[in-house]
Amino acid sequence: MQFKITVNGKATTVDVPEDMPLLWVLRDVLHLNGTKYGCGIGQCGACTVHLNGRPARSCLTSIASAANAKVLTIEGLSADGSHPLQIAWKDVDVPQCGYCQAGQIMSAAALIATNSNPTDKDIDNALDGNLCRCGTYLRIRHAVHAAAKIKREGAKIKTAKTTTSGSAKK
Repeated sequence: MQFKITVNGKATTVDVPEDMPLLWVLRDVLHLNGTKYGCGIGQCGACTVHLNGRPARSCLTSIASAANAKVLTIEGLSADGSHPLQIAWKDVDVPQCGYCQAGQIMSAAALIATNSNPTDKDIDNALDGNLCRCGTYLRIRHAVHAAAKIKREGAKIKTAKTTTSGSAKK
């Protein structure tokens, strides 16, 4: 069966069974291997992607339920690694084995997209269910705070440049 989806801003059509999990469409059909298979039952978060802007477990999401949706994977977050979370993840030295990182980052990206100054509790709630076998939770939390700060400061810099050039002031 054919399904239309937009993945990382690119519209595509896939011809797969309607019950095929989005995870396998991404990995096996579209060859986007950043999204990981962890548990297959939505408990570990390794397969987290954004579905219409919200975090979703791609191992539990059928392609039929993702039809006509916008999907964002770790590969689409930023092509050059310039997303604040990607920068912070490196600066804070979060990864050990790295297996859970795509899911962690995608859950955190959804958080800082709507909350520019998250508390520890906000971060813990947003990443609840994203498991890290290496136990880097404190570094993950630190990196999310750092990314939110990078994002806030980037917004301040853009606003300052716009207002000093006069184009935003009327």
